[in-house]
Amino acid sequence: MPDLPPMPPIPDVLAEHVAAHLAAARGMTALLPAVEAAADLLIDTFTRGGTLYTMGNGGSAADAQHLTGELIGHYKRDRRPLPTVTLTTDATVMTCIANDYAYDDVFARQVRALARPGDVVAAFTTSGNSPNVVSALEAAQANGAVTVLFGGGDGGAAVKHADHLLLAPSSETPRIQEIHTLMLHMISEKVDAWAAA
Repeated sequence: MPDLPPMPPIPDVLAEHVAAHLAAARGMTALLPAVEAAADLLIDTFTRGGTLYTMGNGGSAADAQHLTGELIGHYKRDRRPLPTVTLTTDATVMTCIANDYAYDDVFARQVRALARPGDVVAAFTTSGNSPNVVSALEAAQANGAVTVLFGGGDGGAAVKHADHLLLAPSSETPRIQEIHTLMLHMISEKVDAWAAA
């Protein structure tokens, strides 16, 4: 077994996490207009009777479900539920598509079936290069839906099919996911206040 380099002391590693998180959070100031625009897009969508569809893989799937939970349930206020669907939550549909077609098609096929003009399709991805996310955003635009990309760094290949960009100011997966949570809470705050009014 090869010799591994010594690991830095745990307190130093944890402190590095905090420092990196704070740096990414400070970078959010420049993104406030984009986050507010995304919230306004959802408010307009829900006002007109549209639906939000969310998706992602792994931790990003959890973030997609988190946003759906905030909108169908509530964030801080008692208000009406808002029409939001996460495309990762139907195991039968996901495994049927993955088995009969390919895993790359698990979101795009659902988007082609469900998303219409007046709807929003939001993808969470830390790399921006997951083929199933990229193809789903492309399918959403082809169906006339508006697309939102929660990404990081340069946004990867998904940028080409995103109408609204919410790119965390980091290229590290943990930091991107932490900032995605901040973004979805900020969006939930504005949408929540509107829906409760």
